[in-house]
Amino acid sequence: MSEYDSEPIRGLPGLLPPGEVILWQGSPDWRVLARTAFHTGSVAVYFAVLVAVALVSGSALGFGMTLAVGMIGIALLHLLAYGTARSTIYTITNRRIVLRFGMAIPKCINLPLRMIGTLDLRARARGTGDLLMLVTGQQRLGYIALWPHAQGWHFSNPRPMLRAVPEIAKVGMIAARAAQAAQGDGIVTAVADVTPTSSTIPTQQAATQQALPA
Repeated sequence: MSEYDSEPIRGLPGLLPPGEVILWQGSPDWRVLARTAFHTGSVAVYFAVLVAVALVSGSALGFGMTLAVGMIGIALLHLLAYGTARSTIYTITNRRIVLRFGMAIPKCINLPLRMIGTLDLRARARGTGDLLMLVTGQQRLGYIALWPHAQGWHFSNPRPMLRAVPEIAKVGMIAARAAQAAQGDGIVTAVADVTPTSSTIPTQQAATQQALPA
């Protein structure tokens, strides 16, 4: 029995209230998550340099130990990324975006669409990408509580994100339509011209400030 077996709806903390419908659900691509959140590429380069230094120095023991530690470390990071992706479900409804994650300590973050000021789309390889959210209002979420589902190095004002999502252009369109409809302007912003770097999808600023239920 897992910690998520008691979910009435997969990925959600409770039943949907009347009028709320699920528009999309998905999980991160664990391979992309390993590279972008756990930086396995950078770690591999670091250990490759150490192995090269040990090889040049002629220390067989140092070479072997460094190579073994590097391989184990990279394998553990991939395993962590796989477990993180398996325990994460992102949900977009017509009223909110929900992040359910956590291998040891399950967490569920509800982000009302009326509190999302902008959506920044960051495209990556093979159609995957990240969807970053700028949350308006006085209450803020903690960076540590969100990680790795938050933009890096934004500690004082963390930005929640859907990370390493497959078909990111489609997901960005769904999120933009839902956010703009929830904010009442009736405008649809297309994201078909997504670039390999980023694309910003503006949404109407919330008229009233609400709390973020977690």
